[in-house]
Amino acid sequence: MLALLLPLLVLCRISFCQYSSDQCSWRGSGLTHEGHARDVEQVYLRCSQGSLEWLYPTGAIIVNLRTNTVSPAAAAARLSVCIKPFANSRGTNIYLDRNGKLRLLLREELQARGRVQCFDIREGALFIEAVTHLDISRRITSFQYELVSGRLGPDGHSLDAPCQPCSNPDILLAVCTSDFVARGSIKKVEQEEEHSSVTVEIGHLYRQKAKVFVSGGVRTRSWSGRIKMPLRCRVKSGEGDFLFTGTVRFGEAWMGCAPRYKEFLRLYHDAREKGTNPCHVDTD
Repeated sequence: MLALLLPLLVLCRISFCQYSSDQCSWRGSGLTHEGHARDVEQVYLRCSQGSLEWLYPTGAIIVNLRTNTVSPAAAAARLSVCIKPFANSRGTNIYLDRNGKLRLLLREELQARGRVQCFDIREGALFIEAVTHLDISRRITSFQYELVSGRLGPDGHSLDAPCQPCSNPDILLAVCTSDFVARGSIKKVEQEEEHSSVTVEIGHLYRQKAKVFVSGGVRTRSWSGRIKMPLRCRVKSGEGDFLFTGTVRFGEAWMGCAPRYKEFLRLYHDAREKGTNPCHVDTD
């Protein structure tokens, strides 16, 4: 099959996107390919996150993900792309296309599982090829995508030793740059099929991107939620307060640095006396 696809990139008739689209998301229909099953559409997306929905896929589309920064080459050197298929996604195989060389990223039968797949943005564009079916009426390929800073493995986890304890500078920087920062305690740790889920109760929420922690009400002044970690990290419950930091991907919180709060306070005050704090944090 791969040998058949390579000539397709050269010989097929390349056409421009004819469907509804904006800079972040795209929605189209393969029915416009009727009679031209070997057409390849070019799609360009230039946002940090968005979605794609391809109804009744025929032929193929090439999805070019770009940054909207002034210096795209410099930004691309630090970016990974993560895609998460929706539960009903089917009808295509998804490849990475780099200068005409294809690498399989997601087969049709695996998309419905919704597993996140990540790759370096410099690896190329997404080549999404329709799988031949007699009935395409129920075939829709759809997924979310996000551009993430840092180097991520195919499973969406950091390649920079995600299970190792953070250094002192790492902790101080995480407080300034993470998608969420919260002081709280661990209530429960559950080992699920592909990750660990840490149930936390938050007493002080410094900030959060998206509502990953839910308020317990005006009177309680507390929040609760779940933070995920790679299964290989073998996280365990611990008593006392922690400072939780991390990233939010596809609306889910993933753990970054999580020092004990007393340890963070010691680091923070020492750095403040030396004038080396990367940012101010209200510790009162």
